[in-house]
Amino acid sequence: MLSKLNVVILAAGKGSRMYSETPKVLHELAGTSLVEHVIAAAQNLNPDNITLVLGHQADELEAHLAGRGFNFALQKEQKGTAHAVEQALPFLDDEAHALILYGDVPLTKTASLEKLLALCDKSAMAVLTSDVKNPEGLGRIIRDGSGNIKAIVEEKDTDDTQKNITEINTGIMAFPVKKLKQWLPKIKNNNSQNEYYLTDIVSLALEDEGQVKTSFCADEYEAYGINNMLQLASLEKIYQYQQASKFMLKGVKIIDPSRFDVRGEVNISADVKIDINVILEGKVDIEKNVKIGANCILKNCTIQEGTEIYPNTLIEESEVGKNCKVGPFARIRPGTELKNDAKIGNFVETKKVLIGRGSKINHLSYIGDSELGEKVNVGAGTITCNYDGVNKFKTKIGNNVFIGSNTALVAPLIISDGATIGAGSTITKDVKADQLALTRTQQNNIDGWKRPGKK
Repeated sequence: MLSKLNVVILAAGKGSRMYSETPKVLHELAGTSLVEHVIAAAQNLNPDNITLVLGHQADELEAHLAGRGFNFALQKEQKGTAHAVEQALPFLDDEAHALILYGDVPLTKTASLEKLLALCDKSAMAVLTSDVKNPEGLGRIIRDGSGNIKAIVEEKDTDDTQKNITEINTGIMAFPVKKLKQWLPKIKNNNSQNEYYLTDIVSLALEDEGQVKTSFCADEYEAYGINNMLQLASLEKIYQYQQASKFMLKGVKIIDPSRFDVRGEVNISADVKIDINVILEGKVDIEKNVKIGANCILKNCTIQEGTEIYPNTLIEESEVGKNCKVGPFARIRPGTELKNDAKIGNFVETKKVLIGRGSKINHLSYIGDSELGEKVNVGAGTITCNYDGVNKFKTKIGNNVFIGSNTALVAPLIISDGATIGAGSTITKDVKADQLALTRTQQNNIDGWKRPGKK
């Protein structure tokens, strides 16, 4: 790898074909903006600095990326790619190599960039090329009889023969900064667009007796740029199939990889089974032998081994222990922790709650700001009344507590081990261990009450 590397990311374009008020490079692919995909690939190269060239909606882009140590250069007028790179020159080290990337080309692999940079030396520039089925609209690589590159011709300047060339310029290039500073001022705008093309630097490098080397990216999609919503959707599909393929090759059973969606940093162990239309967002860890039903959304959560998530369940910023059952149609909100063997049933919502080992909330309940011990049974229609309109309060429930259906637990409240709450009660006072509490007329706490045995 080069001793010094400066990365320049061009992100000044308006993106008018997106027909959107959002800057083009801030549109998301797999839940991450296009430009941040490019930044991530660049950071994997450990560069000395990264400079983003901004133009259209520059303030919005700079605010989005602020505080991360990047340099920002402004291209006030859109005069072409060479003019854009010129705006970044004050941030480039004369002793470094410069790598030019594009903020709307999100899926270039770090390995392809490393291969490109390996070609660079003090006198050489290197160009990343690709062979595509449909080169329309893309700059063509022109080679001589010996196979050496002699020019890059933009689509609008090609003749009939050149239009049939399928090897295209990705736009990604690397060169010594000293040479770049010599060549850029010599580029002219004698073309159909009256723009300063960075591609013209090839002929200048050859005239300077420098070498122009090329590296080929193995996968065509690495060179795909985004200009409209259709292209964005096409690249999203490619990315998601890549992710599914990666997991399936490691032993994950994905029922339909075309209906599997990853939008973050996801780890999935072998022998996990995932049904259709599952979305994994943020940082998600799924351990072995987990089953995830159709139409589930898991965001920033951990699912431990042996657990089953039934269809149409949402789990967000929570931890689910081993051998739990969750759903269907459950909503596990941030701050929930399920200990091993816990069960959350249909139409149950939890928030900021600890649910002990083997405890069950089977149906139609809301439990928030609470701690439940082990082997608690919560009946259908139970709610914790944790909010008085201004403040939140906590409910603490001990081990082996039974809570009857249609119960309201008005926090702050402590229900001690072994207590029973009669169905239809509104509990406003603490309940001691092994008491029966019921309030169908008024609350009565009965000492030494014995639960009915199974007949």
